[in-house]
Amino acid sequence: MPTWTLHTEFKFDAAHFLEEYDGKCGRMHGHSYKVHIAAKSKKLNPSKYLDRADMVCDFHELKWAAKGSEKGGLDHAVLNEELPVNPTAERIAEFIYKETKRRIPEGIHLHITIWETDTCWVEYTEDEE
Repeated sequence: MPTWTLHTEFKFDAAHFLEEYDGKCGRMHGHSYKVHIAAKSKKLNPSKYLDRADMVCDFHELKWAAKGSEKGGLDHAVLNEELPVNPTAERIAEFIYKETKRRIPEGIHLHITIWETDTCWVEYTEDEE
């Protein structure tokens, strides 16, 4: 059976603090986050911009978090105000995963990787392969 996997990367800058954290990360600070999303599907789908079933999903829908916070993204946001959970790297990855799943067709397997620094990153997925 054919399988397609889309890959995209983008960056966003945001501030946050870790609630109840006993250390410097408990104070407001910022990061330049890098995000990699892999979207895997066994079928092609239409999109908001293309009526024909010729794509896994639209890259625009995968890159929503790169938009400014005033446009529904996370760029230049205070993550404590945007996420319903404590904004650790793990929770940010989970949030991006769940929000992205809401925006794309069903049946697409997502794998999210987020770098908080050049040497610290987290991966998140819910689907079993």
